[in-house]
Amino acid sequence: MKTARQAARQRRQRRKLVLGATVAVTAVSVLAYLVMALPQDRKADAGTAAATPIATTQEAATATGTATPTATAKPTATKTPSPTRSATTPAARPSPKATPRPPRTAAGTASSTGRIQPKTTYQGVATAYEAADGNGACLFGPSPDLMIAAMNTTDYETSRACGAYVLVRAANGKSITVRITNECPLPCAPGQIDLSQQAFAKLADLKVGRIPITWQLLSPSTSETISIRYKTGSSQYWCGIQAIGHRNPVARLEVRTGDGWRQLPRTEYNYFLSENGSGCGSSIRITDIYGEQLTIAGIAVRPNVVQPTQVQFAQR
Repeated sequence: MKTARQAARQRRQRRKLVLGATVAVTAVSVLAYLVMALPQDRKADAGTAAATPIATTQEAATATGTATPTATAKPTATKTPSPTRSATTPAARPSPKATPRPPRTAAGTASSTGRIQPKTTYQGVATAYEAADGNGACLFGPSPDLMIAAMNTTDYETSRACGAYVLVRAANGKSITVRITNECPLPCAPGQIDLSQQAFAKLADLKVGRIPITWQLLSPSTSETISIRYKTGSSQYWCGIQAIGHRNPVARLEVRTGDGWRQLPRTEYNYFLSENGSGCGSSIRITDIYGEQLTIAGIAVRPNVVQPTQVQFAQR
């Protein structure tokens, strides 16, 4: 039989086993809980990290969206109005670059005659081009006849040759009078004249293509009077002025201002420009290469309208 002391020892051992088992079970439960909870925490952390750039991107987009209209809507007091604004706007200034070529202006102090001198014979060659309706760099518009020509760039001289009548003689003795309405760019050489095919055919067969010529300036007989045209887009604040139908080449065009006559610079497309609007709509004075001056009044600023006058340069 077991003694009381043995029985007590056995009870203490059983209690230690139970306590140890309980502690072990508890430890396993805690460990399992931690293992199960750890992926959830990581997923939560990953979700937060992914959301942060999106929120930042949205805030940046919102800031950009509100800042841009504010920057573009803010007017600048010194900003020059766009050339494409309506011509009725006081500061509207149509760009001359809308024409086929950018403008070059002749020096205001140039001599009245320029390169092409009266009573002087020049040597060169004649070639031919398809003139279509006769319009060209001088911007006169369609020509009533096709006895016209393009002057080489050197002698074209920033449109000073526009409207000049030239007598052209071929080596075979034939001759023709043409009016300069166009420019013949390089490689056209000084002295060269590019005739309309219709004009060239009166001197030689078109198949020849190129013939030696001499030529000189003319002051022809005409019953036509000079007309004035304001360029498209002209107003009292900006204008371009062109003389049409003049017997002799125009050397200078001036407008009347509060300070007297003001000479306007000439463009290669044959308009005289008043870029600040001074003199637009006032009296006009034109001077030919012989020095004769004609004053024209009563020409309103009517863009792209040919307005006849009652004057013409004298025949020389």
